[in-house]
Amino acid sequence: MELIAQIVKVVVVPVVVLSFIPLLIWMERKGAAYMQDRRGPNRAQILGIRLGGMIHNIADVIKLLTKEEFIPTGANRFYFILAPFLTMFVYIVTVAAVPFADELRLGEFTFSLQVADLNVGLLYLFAIASLAVYGIMLAGWSSNNKYSFLGGLRASSQMISYEVALGLSVVSIFMVAESVSLGDIVRAQGTSPLGWYLVQQPLAFLLFVTAAFAETNRIPFDLPEGESELVAGFHVEYSSMKFALFFMAEYAAMVVASAVIVSLFLGGWQVPFFSTEDLISGAPIYLRLVAFGLSILSALAGIFLISRFRRRFHDLRDLEVLFFGIPALLAGLGLGGYLWSVGIPIFPDWGGPVFAAAVQVVTFLLKVTLFCFFFVWVRWTLPRFRYDQLMRFGWKGMLPLALLNILGTGVYLLVTH
Repeated sequence: MELIAQIVKVVVVPVVVLSFIPLLIWMERKGAAYMQDRRGPNRAQILGIRLGGMIHNIADVIKLLTKEEFIPTGANRFYFILAPFLTMFVYIVTVAAVPFADELRLGEFTFSLQVADLNVGLLYLFAIASLAVYGIMLAGWSSNNKYSFLGGLRASSQMISYEVALGLSVVSIFMVAESVSLGDIVRAQGTSPLGWYLVQQPLAFLLFVTAAFAETNRIPFDLPEGESELVAGFHVEYSSMKFALFFMAEYAAMVVASAVIVSLFLGGWQVPFFSTEDLISGAPIYLRLVAFGLSILSALAGIFLISRFRRRFHDLRDLEVLFFGIPALLAGLGLGGYLWSVGIPIFPDWGGPVFAAAVQVVTFLLKVTLFCFFFVWVRWTLPRFRYDQLMRFGWKGMLPLALLNILGTGVYLLVTH
């Protein structure tokens, strides 16, 4: 049983991270569009189904899979091919130490909802995540292109520089939580938002988030990919699925960074004001409320979609809102009527723990999604740093502040204890 549980976790967790990637690409495109006062992708369709632009992701996958793939003359073939796989692998493996929910206890069996419940989880995370720079450096060097090489140099110096501030910013979290296990850090924050380390350690939060932007090469720290200076940076010579792996790795890094930030500063899987014991004991009532809420939401979504029916395109695209709206309305009315007349069936003993774990996983994923949107928001709001400004900010700005935060936390703990 233990082996089966581990195999399931090893398979499911990477799938969850990979499933976030098309959602984030869509969020990036639509977010950029609305911030620039335009509609964004909304034309690609399959039998009239557009899904608000999500079908463009399928078109991109088909294009990248069928696109010609080439390796530049003079490139080091082995490292050129290895680089994108190494970068993507590092980010997928990094998420192993992140807890998605509290331990699930079913009788004598305890199921940990994280791949590796390590007592040094955060140290493991930093150690593995720091290896991502090797993939970028190999890509820049092995391409035999000066723009790629400059992008690789920029990436390596930037990531190594900001790793110092990234690591020091969480030392104060270690001091307050008295643990380096992500699971223990999440539990130490409790269910009250006032106990979350976003409130207790605001400077550490700002430093960590800023360093995370630099580590993921996102604007305003995307100097390794500076299009106006380096064409496309370290991946300028890549095409087809090798380019897609670098593209996907950036979004995987966003997911991992958001998951770590949520775990460290936003309570992780903690549901505000509801402990695991509260969710288990009140599961029958809460499940009924959730089901009623879903039925109302589904019915309202169906009514909204049906009201959007217009003969604008005079083809199958006009029927998309009806295709989703009518089933949503019927499902909402059917579920609501069933709950009103019959109610929740007999609740088994294992139902409470499973319900609590499901609510915690959904809460955690919702927090991660919201913080991923913050990444998108910042990208289309702030301009790019100049490179000397970036390095100066890391060494002369963030490093002293991180050390000052450690000192302040130490003095506070000494006085209060």
